[in-house]
Amino acid sequence: MPVNVIITGRSRSFPKDVPPMPGSGTVLAGTAAADVISGAAKAGLDFVAVELNNECLGHHIGLDADPITARIVGFARFRLGTADPSNLIELVSMDWTDEDAVAAAKAAFEGGGFVVACCADRPGRIVNRLIRPYFNAVLRRLDDGLASAADMDKTLMLGLGYPEGPNALLARTGLADHHEVSAVLEGALGDNDFTPARRAQIAWQRASK
Repeated sequence: MPVNVIITGRSRSFPKDVPPMPGSGTVLAGTAAADVISGAAKAGLDFVAVELNNECLGHHIGLDADPITARIVGFARFRLGTADPSNLIELVSMDWTDEDAVAAAKAAFEGGGFVVACCADRPGRIVNRLIRPYFNAVLRRLDDGLASAADMDKTLMLGLGYPEGPNALLARTGLADHHEVSAVLEGALGDNDFTPARRAQIAWQRASK
């Protein structure tokens, strides 16, 4: 039996077609996914997976253990700005989430051809928690005049084997989007490493006009 996928508005994870996924569960995606969590959770399926943007799963189901929400997990298909979504699914669970539900959701996404990384319900999850300080550090060194964007990118590509330099990557996928994610994490974590660099601040201000 395929997983029931309900798209409720624009979805960052599934902007186009959704691949079939095997299993007894429901995947809720899109901007209004949270509005139908309660009904889906009462359907008695193996799991309910709700799409997350920059918010935590606890924002939707609370932080206290509850039998009704114990089979609800969060997910985010990593996507950098305007780039196409990657093949990585970050699967989010609470300390008290039913382990069988996590396993069922993981199997369903993997059955749809995705690579799944499981993580706790923390701001930024795995990827954004690691890469946003790195991007900000690069942008600040560019603001400081350490080197040109092209030379920085060339150095990192040759020295670390990156296929694309960070400045070119951010220019291609959107500095304003980087600002949005970094600002959310700065507010949630109170960590200056997530403070958007000046170039990202200006890009966001210009995009907001």
